[in-house]
Amino acid sequence: MLTVSDGVAAGTREDRSGDALDELLRGEGYEVERRVVPDERDEIAAAIRELAGSARLVLTTGGTGLAPRDVTPEATRDVLEREAPGIAQALRADSLHHTPYAQLSRGTAGVVGSTLVVNLPGSPGGCRDGYAVLRPALDHALDLLAGDPTPHKQS
Repeated sequence: MLTVSDGVAAGTREDRSGDALDELLRGEGYEVERRVVPDERDEIAAAIRELAGSARLVLTTGGTGLAPRDVTPEATRDVLEREAPGIAQALRADSLHHTPYAQLSRGTAGVVGSTLVVNLPGSPGGCRDGYAVLRPALDHALDLLAGDPTPHKQS
C-alpha cells in the first residue's frame, strides 16, 4: 500500500490512513508492504510501478481530491495498462452516503500487469469505507488477474 502525503513523507503528520488500511489488510491475512511518497506525480507513479512488480494489489491513500497537489489519479493513469472504472464509480457512489465531499474525489482504479491498483481517499474513514466496498469483489478480481479458474454463475 502506498500513502501519498507531503506531511507524512516529511514526518510532520501521522499516517492514520495507512495505519487503518494496514490493519484491515492484515486482518484479512494479506502481507502488507507500506510505502510513503510526497504528492509528486513522478514519485507516485514510480512507487506504484515498483509495488506492482511484486504485489497482486496496490492500494493508495491520499491525493485524490481537487487540491493543486492532489495528483494521485494522474500518476496512477500514467502507469495503468487498463482502467477499471466500475471500481472507482462504486467507491464514489458509496462515499456519497457518508459525505457530500465524495463528489470531489477523482480516484481511479485499474490494472498494471496482473496487479490491481485502486486509489482510496486520504482519510481513515474513507479508507475503511472504500475497502468495505472493494472487499466483496476483491478475491474474484485478483483470481481473474492471476488467470485462476473462477466460478461464474451460468444462466
